[in-house]
Amino acid sequence: MTRPQLTVRARLTLLYTGLFAVCGAIVVAVSYILVAQLDPSQQGQQPSYRDVPASLAALCRSEMAKPNPDSNVLAKCNDALRYSGALHQRNLTRSHLLLYSFITLAVVIALAAILGWILSGRALRPVQRITATARAASHHNLDDRVALRGPRDELRDLAETFDEMLDRLQAAFKAQQRFIANASHELRTPLAVMGTTVDVVANDPASTPDDLHAMAKDIRSEVDNAEHLINALLILARNERGLTVRDEVDLATIAEDVLDIATLGERHVHTTLEPAVILGDPVLVERLIANLVDNAARYNTPAGDIWITTRTNNGTSQLIVANTGPLVSPADAERICQPFQRFDNRTSHDGFGLGLAIVASIATIHGGTATPRPRHGGGLTVTVTIPSAGGAVDQDTRAHATETTVAPHPNGLTMDDGQPAVEASNSSAR
Repeated sequence: MTRPQLTVRARLTLLYTGLFAVCGAIVVAVSYILVAQLDPSQQGQQPSYRDVPASLAALCRSEMAKPNPDSNVLAKCNDALRYSGALHQRNLTRSHLLLYSFITLAVVIALAAILGWILSGRALRPVQRITATARAASHHNLDDRVALRGPRDELRDLAETFDEMLDRLQAAFKAQQRFIANASHELRTPLAVMGTTVDVVANDPASTPDDLHAMAKDIRSEVDNAEHLINALLILARNERGLTVRDEVDLATIAEDVLDIATLGERHVHTTLEPAVILGDPVLVERLIANLVDNAARYNTPAGDIWITTRTNNGTSQLIVANTGPLVSPADAERICQPFQRFDNRTSHDGFGLGLAIVASIATIHGGTATPRPRHGGGLTVTVTIPSAGGAVDQDTRAHATETTVAPHPNGLTMDDGQPAVEASNSSAR
């Protein structure tokens, strides 16, 4: 049979009462010992002996009955009687002290138990509020908060930490709901297009092989779009599990590899690639840079510019990708790293709105950040900052960086540190 467990309030009350009882018992014991150690002889003249035997008592009574008693005998009798009275008084005081102390201690312990129950309840009231808030919280209701007021103590810190956790959970649930809704919508679009295409051709008796061929091309295109979307969703889902590969990766080298295979059209690429080594997953880093380059090319003017910079700064490695293009508002720049977010004023509306969301996700699992900012004159500047592998790049390695010359960008573009952006001497139109 399982013994019932006491509540925290009951345990606190018992602990408080037990400590009070122990302290009270110690006080009673010390008082009793001090009274017991009092010497009755200190209350009068030092007696000549410690006991009052029956023979001495008889001698005292007979001596006092004489007409001329012996003064020495009477003095001894007085001393003996005075000592005997003091001893009796001490014993009586000791017994009364013990009795009254125990009665008082029992009453005070009972009062301490009642006060301990009340005070422990008041002390645990914030915990009860936290419990009630946690019990009321659910996937569909995360609006309640503890909002504890009062002195800055451990319970208030706990309540505020719990409220912050609810804020994060609420934001995560809302983001998850938006993500699921948007993903469902985006996946429904290619499926609907494929279904409509098949229905149109299949229901047309006059369909020709050319119609079937065109249908196949349309379906192939939509299948590719759906595959790209699913791959992007898988990357985001994979990033939720954190980083599993930690190799040394040079952002400059990966950027060069990405630019070698990127389709940039007539856009002019300006590179300043200094060694920027991080610890991470090379595949994910390549996807990060490829998404930034693709985003800079996709949402750009036909003959616009793209600037790509890698460097180290105060123990961090930075990748900065900027491009010309339409004007971007600060509000749009803040939300563009969320999944399925697009700019309404972008020149192209293809894509799924997942490119920069994947960039932000990859930067986060590498311990870094991705910060988009509107560029003066139009376009966007995205700065990815990740801790460097060794805190800083060795000076000998830095000497092999791309040789550059300082030149201001068109429209007065400057990078995040306020210095003029650098255009590499080997910049080229790719």
